[in-house]
Amino acid sequence: MSIKIERINSNMVKEISYLLQTEVKNPNIKFVTITDVKVTNDLSYAKVYFTVLNEEYKKETLQALNQASGFIRKKLCERIDIRHMPELEFIYDESIEYGQNIEKIIEDLNK
Repeated sequence: MSIKIERINSNMVKEISYLLQTEVKNPNIKFVTITDVKVTNDLSYAKVYFTVLNEEYKKETLQALNQASGFIRKKLCERIDIRHMPELEFIYDESIEYGQNIEKIIEDLNK
């Protein structure tokens, strides 16, 4: 992965997090943490990985994020200076749950 793509990824994580906290007014988008962004090499698509504090609301949050993706993309165009803003696809990040399950298994084995 090039340095340019890595820089865009980190800028998008920072800016999307800021936008969700300050400018998106949807009540279903609460306690969302953006964990990672993966932009394709041609800058056409971006996978935005997120987690929520309460996992019961992950479907509602995913729907709300997809509804707000146009607004978020428009605001990102104003904040990040790239020629073409990629289409945003929000994906629930299951790596934290997976890590917690592995940690629990290891703890059970040690007992």
